Amino acid sequence: MSLAELPATEAVVARPRAPRTHRAALGTSCNVAVIGAGPYGLAVAAHLKAAGVETRVFGEPLEFWRRNMPKGMKLRSPWRATHIADPHGALSLDRYARMRGLPPVENLPLEDFVAYGNWFQRTAVSDLDQRRVRLVEPAACGFRLRLDDEAVTAKRVVLAMGLKHQDFRPPEFDGLPKALVSHSCEHADLAVFRGRRVAVIGRGQSACESAVLLSEAGAEVEIISRGEIRWIGSETPGMPEEGWRWRVRELLTSTGAIGPFPLNWLVDMPSIVRLLPLDLRDKLAVRSLRPAASAWLRPRAAGIHPLPGRVVTRAQANGSRLLLELDDGTRSLVDHALLATGYRVDLERLGVLAPGLLGRIARIDGYPSLDAGSQSSVPGLHFVGSSALKSFGPLMRFIWGAGHAARSVARAASR
Repeated sequence: MSLAELPATEAVVARPRAPRTHRAALGTSCNVAVIGAGPYGLAVAAHLKAAGVETRVFGEPLEFWRRNMPKGMKLRSPWRATHIADPHGALSLDRYARMRGLPPVENLPLEDFVAYGNWFQRTAVSDLDQRRVRLVEPAACGFRLRLDDEAVTAKRVVLAMGLKHQDFRPPEFDGLPKALVSHSCEHADLAVFRGRRVAVIGRGQSACESAVLLSEAGAEVEIISRGEIRWIGSETPGMPEEGWRWRVRELLTSTGAIGPFPLNWLVDMPSIVRLLPLDLRDKLAVRSLRPAASAWLRPRAAGIHPLPGRVVTRAQANGSRLLLELDDGTRSLVDHALLATGYRVDLERLGVLAPGLLGRIARIDGYPSLDAGSQSSVPGLHFVGSSALKSFGPLMRFIWGAGHAARSVARAASR
């Protein structure tokens, strides 16, 4: 039975849940405003509330996961690294699964993680305000958040917007209509491509899983990638296989399981990573985030046509189809190109920061430069999640990093 099919249970922790508060009673000012209600935003809010810090959270729960990830996807992070952090350890994925009578699996289906996240939100952040923040600008005592129908002031603001608006598109595809080219983050259901020929651009987890889901949905699929696809892990879905090889691998693997041994253990210590010179942090990120796909996808990829070692040099509309020219001189005529080309953080593309704030934020290659409390060069303005990668390392791209982010922000706000 899927977790998503079962009703949510409200009373799951020993202490009583805070009553739902009417929006009008919340007032127009607060100590901390958290923008974003994904794993990072929810974890930060839970820690702040537990520390007694007046906090308001804005955003739809798990919005990016629901709207920008394809149906049928499984999380790459192992079960042990898929918990959303709460300060008391009472809202773990383990507890949620026990309540539902669900045995743990190594890679959680997307819909089950969303159901878990919704339960976490209802329990830990019951007063979530789902209105959208349109603009964050400086104010006399901190910041002003412009919503559609009112303005809210806050002494501190935590940006937990994840990868929203951060998708990277190669320039060869500039100017082409969405009917011919789209990014993998634009689709919640790849069944819309049934019966069509689709070229997937990329070779990481997103590219390979999208290609598999497209093929299983009835599309004709080819993968165009700069190099050969690297398959990592076990080809057997579910929990890892038993045996001494598995046990040795488990001993060498950190909780987050990001990157090769022994770098994976360093990745799991973002406070230490932040102290490293920038060039070492960059090398750690490159080595730990190399494009790769989970081996359990490989048996399902038999019907996909791979084109490794190829780069698209030109893409142009050809009637109602798309003509791709590759660096070896060959051409491919497809109905659609799906760009699984990753993400590049650019604070301006978040779309909520006023120019007066943007110009004051010290940046490293587009990422904000953050102190130990995840605070930027603008006092009181914090960034968590993928925006923190340049400061704290690759762990910030994964759910497991939310615990460190939440604790760092809570310490700073409590001071």
